[in-house]
Amino acid sequence: MDDHIRERLTALRNGLLEHHRRLLDSERAAYERDVARITSPGQYFNLVLADPWFAWLRELSQFIVLIDEALASKEPDAPPDFGRLIAEARELLSPAENGGGFRHSYFEAMQRDPAVVLAHRDMMQVFAGLG
Repeated sequence: MDDHIRERLTALRNGLLEHHRRLLDSERAAYERDVARITSPGQYFNLVLADPWFAWLRELSQFIVLIDEALASKEPDAPPDFGRLIAEARELLSPAENGGGFRHSYFEAMQRDPAVVLAHRDMMQVFAGLG
């Protein structure tokens, strides 16, 4: 993989990873407010993996894994389609009031938590830096 593409792909991955962390923080706060206090890191980990409350974030988690796999690939003849990955990331992080899935839950999180709006702004800056 070309070094320039690797750098840009790494920047996308790091931006998405930070965005994911901030979304998890927001969901944890909402869960603790609306459902129950999370008492340990192990409990939190299990909730993130299995509880329906956090299920919508798994689509973003899976997308980050896809980028990690592209970065780890040793196939020199099959570089990742960087443009497609950016387009898919932009689409995923386009909040949608109507419908379901990640984009709708993302819209709801943005309505509920100003920190998510700021995280979205920061991710849009990452996208702008990728060209």
